[in-house]
Amino acid sequence: MRKNRALFLDRDGIINEDLRYVHKPEQIRFCDGVFDLCGAAVGKGYLLVVVTNQAGVAKGQFSEADVRVLHQWITEQFAARGITLTAFYYCPYHENGTIPHYRKDSDCRKPKPGMFTTAAADHNIDLSASLMVGDKSSDRILLPELRCIIVKSVYTTFGYDVASIREVIPLL
Repeated sequence: MRKNRALFLDRDGIINEDLRYVHKPEQIRFCDGVFDLCGAAVGKGYLLVVVTNQAGVAKGQFSEADVRVLHQWITEQFAARGITLTAFYYCPYHENGTIPHYRKDSDCRKPKPGMFTTAAADHNIDLSASLMVGDKSSDRILLPELRCIIVKSVYTTFGYDVASIREVIPLL
């Protein structure tokens, strides 16, 4: 069976503007170029998989239910533009969390590879044929076979690969 390739996308900073602890649809402002990038990727046969650290759960800012509701809403917004998001993976854990259940070091917290290896198993993804797009150094995932592209942001004044989301399109 032939494996799929995926465009992995960070959420806050790539799909939507990173306004700190975003967890409601009314807080979402989609990033310039994200629909163009995703449309181009789908046109080239990529699955679209969102991978996001959500420390706000561990820090008591919002719940996992809030995250799931927001992800469903984002899925609907993409679908209204003819773009299918294959899956969302999120990590609610953080070592400095205030909620005991979520206060831990986890293999799913980027840059660790847990969300990516799970997605690869769930969706038959060839990580070496896939691409991760993020806006922070923690989006350089600890998987040597996965190509990671960092978009310039307030978090990356140096060490970024491209200046805008649209510049990722020719790299697909």
